[in-house]
Parts: sequence; structure tokens; C-alpha cells
Amino acid sequence: MMTVHQPDIKQRIIKLRQAINDYRYRYHVLNESIMSEAAADSLKHELSLLEDRYPELITPDSPTQRVAGEPLKAFKKVQHQVPMLSLNDVFNRDEIEGWLDRINKLLSSRQQDIFADVKMDGLSCALIYQDGDFVRALTRGDSRTGEDVTVNVRTIENVPLRLRASEHTQKFLTGRTEIRGEIVMYKDDFTKINQRRAQEGEPLYKNPRNLAAGTIRQLDPQLVAKRPLHFVGFNLLRDTDSYQEDYRLMTELGITTSNQQKILRSIDEIIAFIDELETRREALPFNIDGLVLKVNNQNNYGKLGVVGKSPRGAVAYKFSAEQTTATIKDIVISIGRTGAATPVAVFDPVDVAGTTVQHASLHNADEINRLDVRRGDTVIIYKAGDIIPQVLRVLQELRPDKSQRINFKYELMRQYPELEFIRPEGEAVYRVKGLTGPLILQRSLQHFASKSALDIDTLGKKNVIALVDSGLVADIADIFRLTKKDLLRLDRFADVSASKLLAAIDQKRQPSLERFIYGLGIRHVGIQTATDLAHKFNSLDVIGRGQLNQFREVDGVGLVVAESIVAWFADEDNQQLLGKFFELGVRPVFHTKSGKLLGKKFVVTGTLESMSRDEAAELIREAGGTFQSGVGRDTNYLVAGGKTGSSKLAKAKACGTQIINEHEFRELLQ
Repeated sequence: MMTVHQPDIKQRIIKLRQAINDYRYRYHVLNESIMSEAAADSLKHELSLLEDRYPELITPDSPTQRVAGEPLKAFKKVQHQVPMLSLNDVFNRDEIEGWLDRINKLLSSRQQDIFADVKMDGLSCALIYQDGDFVRALTRGDSRTGEDVTVNVRTIENVPLRLRASEHTQKFLTGRTEIRGEIVMYKDDFTKINQRRAQEGEPLYKNPRNLAAGTIRQLDPQLVAKRPLHFVGFNLLRDTDSYQEDYRLMTELGITTSNQQKILRSIDEIIAFIDELETRREALPFNIDGLVLKVNNQNNYGKLGVVGKSPRGAVAYKFSAEQTTATIKDIVISIGRTGAATPVAVFDPVDVAGTTVQHASLHNADEINRLDVRRGDTVIIYKAGDIIPQVLRVLQELRPDKSQRINFKYELMRQYPELEFIRPEGEAVYRVKGLTGPLILQRSLQHFASKSALDIDTLGKKNVIALVDSGLVADIADIFRLTKKDLLRLDRFADVSASKLLAAIDQKRQPSLERFIYGLGIRHVGIQTATDLAHKFNSLDVIGRGQLNQFREVDGVGLVVAESIVAWFADEDNQQLLGKFFELGVRPVFHTKSGKLLGKKFVVTGTLESMSRDEAAELIREAGGTFQSGVGRDTNYLVAGGKTGSSKLAKAKACGTQIINEHEFRELLQ
């Protein structure tokens, strides 16, 4: 048997890596196939076996080193060197012409070459290379700070672990090179995944974008590696002359691009390209929702600068909004974090623009009057680049008999009888009288940190007021982004107290689902209702998609409470708040009920000697039981303390409820 020496092994490993990387480049970037996938897998297998035998020869850029081992606890926040700005949207020829006129005027030019490319429906991501080696991947985040998803992005086969060298790319292999693009799932891969899930009786995923984004945010890279994702580049952050040049260079560096880009020189060419894309968008391998238009010359692009949060030199054209019809089941009013009352139309789930929706913002009382939308109406729902869908118009020919116009003032009184509302002069929005944004935030944060909610030690009333007054928190999620440097700016904190508070907050990044729901401060949702919601729906996402009739199936939830839950999750501010919690690594956890009192329902009345009523309720829940506020036919035990009223005892006897004293209650707990 021939003996293979170490130098020969090393050369074999180098050649295998080159062959595998060449296959990857030709397949993913050039769309060429030089061998079958099975043959490429055979080479990868051989390389893996050799590296297992000679681990000292493993390098970070080896094709075998894509998948890391242990799941992460949370994603780290990292600031972008250059913000990942969002683009202003345009929807028609007039708006595109207006943009062209503005940039030409600012540049004192008649005409600019416009670089156009498809706008892919995926997750924006930045790949960072140092001296040609892949070192980091960041999500867009809030445009200035993203999540470090390096371990997950390494698993994507078409992301080069080392940039390719060529005659034109040598300078990109020295220093820092950043490449921005979209992480997408191709439509064929998405279809195959759903076909398998259907065969296995699993619920189907909604669309490729959500699945791609959700996959990258998984904390376990082993799971991510099993999903067929692709990175498609659209921007090269180095000193180059044009976006057209960027695409050529990205291809040479080994980065996949859309291959749909084009230089356009007039409004007519732009509109023709839009029309062309709309006719063949279904044939593209990935979903698109429009196209991006940029000033091709990067020097001129830079001169145009930024206005607000968007660059002047680029816009995103959005395809015509998709529409569908829905029947309005209810109109509920949500109170936002500033005290603004926002009406929301609720309907059975419908698919629009690739997502399932069940509510649409009606904005304010004037919009309700303009649309004349009523309960029972059939309406046209549309989305035009917005997260929250909109009501386009009412199909009055389908309006039911005896329908009634919405009286907004009456609805405010009916849904919020304990509050008073005012409509400031010149404004379209009703607001809660006597409550300012900071005062609402103080109350919300005190409730969120309270013992029955997240129970955050040292975050009492005075510290809450200090955080709100200083501007360190703008909502309840912001406590999870506090740093010691932030706290030491305040008079109330020294090194020890700051460290103690941050540690207490950090311990609550995985709160129990019921405590988190209660902490959100949803009107009419107490700790027992929050517990019941958690045990019916098992996850915050599922609760957020719940329907009015599903909530009414929960023990103790009537129409008013169900409306309140739907209104809270329908509010755009609240959706953004939940998104921020997720971005900050907060993951509520559902725990299955267990304990000696599982399935038993208790009412506590009178004065207990060894505990308060709230403490008794907490002990009941911890032991798997249900705490009720009043005796009913399903109540198993009435815990009767001192000074118990005769009416409650009589009702318990009438309902067949067992009456026990405090000592017997404690024996049950033990």
C-alpha cells in the first residue's frame, strides 16, 4: 500500500478547496455547471475526511467551515460604519420624473445615467471582508446598528469565505471591503420546502421573504445550514466610480448579483424597463416588489447627500399594490404610546401582497367619515409598501341592510368608559385627556418591571422616572439597550447600582410568556388572562395573529377584552415595539403548565394571615392552578380567610365549590 506523505495531503486539500470554490463560483455567480451536485458533494466529503484526519491543516476559509457548533444565546449588536439607509418610495411616472428633475437641478445637469436593478423581497445584510477574508455579517437593523449574524450567514453556500482574486480585484483583498445585498430564498426552494411540510402534516410557511428572514434570525446555525438561502449583492463599499462598475467587480470577487441590472438614460427608458419587469417578474427565480433607481456616477451620488433618513440619489419604485376584499367584522380603537386613539378595522384573515393580514388601520375619525366604513361592510384592502394594510374603499353595493354609520365619540365612550378624550384644535386625532407621552411611558415601564410582570429588581418608580426624564428610554423595550455609560450619566447611579440594574434587566431577556404579555399593559388583560392566553396560544406570534372569536374562546375573555387584545396587536406602534424587543434579543418563553394544582380553579376571599391575596394567586399559578376573581360553576375551591362575606360562601355552596381555610390551602400547595 502506497504511503501518502503530509506535503501531498496538504496539496490535495488545497486543490480540493480550489475545485469546490470554483464549482461554487461558476454555479452561483456565473450560472454555469461544470459538474453535478453529487460530484461536488463527493469532493466536499473527501475534503472533510482529510481535514478530520489532519485538523492542523484546516483554515477558516475552507468550505467545510461554514457551520459553527453551539447555538447562540443572542445576537450581538454592532454599529454600521456607514448607515444602511432606507430609500424613499415612488409609485408612478410623475413621481419618478419629479425625482429626476430634483437631482438634475441639484447637479446642474440635464441628464444623469440611472443605474436600475430589481428590488428583491428579502432581508438586507452587509458582508464584511478583511484582507479578503469573510469576518462579519450584519443585518440592517435600525439602519445604524445591526445584529451580528456571521455564524448563520457563513452557512449560505454562495457567500464566499474568501473573495476571489483577479486582475481587477487585488485592491479589495487588502483592508476592509463591505458588500451589501439581500438574503433571499428562491421560489423553487420555497415550494419544495412547503411540499415536504404538507406531506408531513406541518403548517405551511407564508412566503419566501418571511422564511428567509426568520431563518437568519435563528440562534442555531445548524438549523440555518439546512435552509437553501442565497445572498444577492447590490452595493460594494469601496472607492469605485459607478454602480455599474460595482456589479462587474462583485461578480469577479465571487458575489452573486441579480443579473437584471441596466443603465437607463431617460424617463421613457425607465418606464419601459418597469413595464418589462412587471411582465416577467413571475419568471424570475426570486420574488421582487419593484426596482431601485440610482444615480450611476458615485461622485454625483455622494454630492446629492441625504435628506432625513434617505439618500437623494436613489429611490425605490414599488409595483402596483396588490388588492383583495374583506368583510369588516368590527372596528376597535387602539390607544398608542402617545395617548392617540387609532381606529382599526378587523376582518377574517386574507392574503394580500404575499402576507396574511386581519386588520387595517383607519387612521382617525375623519378617515372613517371619508370612507363611510361600517361594521359588516365589504371593503377593498391594499398594501402599498406599508407594514399595516389600508382600506381603499367600501363596496357599498354589498352593504348589509340596517348598517349604521360609526359614531367615533360614542365608540370612544363605549370602548374606554374610564377615560376622557380631547381632539386638539387643528389635529385629526383624539387623545387621552391629561396624559402626556412621558407620563404614559413612566406608567407603562413601572408596570412592565413590576413583580407580577417581569419583576425587574431595582427598577422602581424613582429609577423609571429618571430614565424617562433623561430621554434614555423612548419605550419599554429600550431598557434592554441601556449601558453602564448611559446610567452613570444620571445622578441616581454609581458603578455598583448601575451594574446591579443592568444585571437585573439582562436576566429578563427570556421571560415567561404570560409575564411578558401581562407586562405589555394590554388593557383589561390581567395576569390570569395573560396566563390563559399563553396556555391557549403558546407563543407571542400566534397571539398576535389571533382572531376576535379565538380570543373569546379563552376563559374569562368577553367581547370587550377580545376587542382590546385585537386593538393592541393591530396598532402599528405596538408592532414596532415587538419588533424592537426581538431585535434586542428578548424572547418570551412558554412553559407548559405542571404542578399539584394542575386543572384546579381557585377563588380567594377574605383576609389571609400568612400571605396577601396576590401572593396566594401567584402560588396557585406556580402550582399549575387557575386563579379566578369570582366563584362560578367551574370553581373547584373557595379559599376563605377572615371576614369572608356570607354571600360568597352561599354562592360557593350553591355551585358545589369546596370551601377550605388557609391552613388547608397551604396543605394543598405542599
